[in-house]
Amino acid sequence: MWEASPVFAPSLEGLPPAYVVTAGYDPLWDEGDAYARRLKQAGVETTMRHYPGQIHGFFTLGAQLPTADQAVTETAEYVRSALGQGGR
Repeated sequence: MWEASPVFAPSLEGLPPAYVVTAGYDPLWDEGDAYARRLKQAGVETTMRHYPGQIHGFFTLGAQLPTADQAVTETAEYVRSALGQGGR
């Protein structure tokens, strides 16, 4: 059933631009990678950012992990840019 994961949807065409973040020690990283590849194959503008030394959920651990702060900053910059708001 594709509703459990968008990577299994019959088609990904027509979706908005995507920013996919994966972590190296995440049991779901390969699914995120496959999703990003399928998006690109469907013609969706896709940016993939992989953080090899990080765990699932690292994104929310900014106070403990400097890499998480970096990931949040990069993601926010992407969203601002996508919304046409440029830098800070």
